[in-house]
Amino acid sequence: MDLRGACLLLGVLLLSHFSSQQMMSKKKLVKKETPKDGAIEELRKQIDDILKEVNLLKEQQALQTVCLKGTKIQGKCYLADPMKKRYHAASEDCIAKGGTISTPLSLDENDKLYDYMRQTIGSDEEIWLGINDMLTEGVWVDQTGSTLRYKNWDTSFKGDRTMNCAVLSGSMSGKWLDENCREERASVCEFNIV
Repeated sequence: MDLRGACLLLGVLLLSHFSSQQMMSKKKLVKKETPKDGAIEELRKQIDDILKEVNLLKEQQALQTVCLKGTKIQGKCYLADPMKKRYHAASEDCIAKGGTISTPLSLDENDKLYDYMRQTIGSDEEIWLGINDMLTEGVWVDQTGSTLRYKNWDTSFKGDRTMNCAVLSGSMSGKWLDENCREERASVCEFNIV
């Protein structure tokens, strides 16, 4: 019985010795970097750079397609969507296309957006603007959360608590009105040109 126990102990020791040697040799293989590994890493980096460039070119091509289908106004492309939707659905659709709901930043931009809306959607229609006062009543912000620098409210604007979204009105010559966000209106998506 003692001989059997000694043999078993010797077998376990040999097994653990060989297994630790194998693990050490594997670690040496992993740590040992050859010139091939550096070249492979450089190729991977080049492939990543190429993929980034291809994606950028795809974005630029998509933007050019938008500009061809829509119109270009002061460094932005606009694309009309005559389908009437609630504010949030219209906003999500614009974001999915890579843009936002249009938000004029000047009188000139507002006038050109108004003209484009009349040509593509209709002269008496209204389109959603990318502004709202959902967070704080009376504090109108754009979709980035920034306060408005330019405003074109109609003189009858009073600010109703149930009206938290804004529209550009065709029948009021491009003036802005507040509107219930659950109403359905057409929209115009804007895309910044890079």
